[in-house]
Amino acid sequence: MKHLYLLRHAKSSWDNPGMSDQQRPLNKRGLRDAPEMGQRFRERGEALDLVFSSPAKRALTTAQLFCDACGYPADEIATEEGLYFLGRGAIEDVIVNQSDRVNSLMLVFHNPDITHFCNSVSDYFRIDNIPTCGLVKWDCEIERWRDWSREATSFGYFDYPKNLSGEVTT
Repeated sequence: MKHLYLLRHAKSSWDNPGMSDQQRPLNKRGLRDAPEMGQRFRERGEALDLVFSSPAKRALTTAQLFCDACGYPADEIATEEGLYFLGRGAIEDVIVNQSDRVNSLMLVFHNPDITHFCNSVSDYFRIDNIPTCGLVKWDCEIERWRDWSREATSFGYFDYPKNLSGEVTT
């Protein structure tokens, strides 16, 4: 069994409207939420083998803060251009091209791609909008990533910063 975690970047700052989209940083709430979500992840006993992030500053910073809090080495996060608004096909390419030694894979990227992708994977999981720093876990009944398919993937859980109960939606 493989595990796929999809994390939307945390809340970004719009303080400088002239700044390029790629360079937009996290705001104060984003800087708080990303490590909080990483801590929740660790408290659930989850672990990561590999993390890819969109190269956008807000996504990469989210990945670094999340990973610092959950125990994954932040300096091992790889950036992947295919996670910056290139759509479902690019996301699938990242998934199916992973080493089979990787059992738990996290992708950190953006809306609307994350919401559209999650809604396309399962008839069970439907959400209008994955909020900033929202995390979705998928369980994949596969031995090799190249065999990933929607049919072999089942919904694990959904968590997000304003989920104050700490209970995950399953």
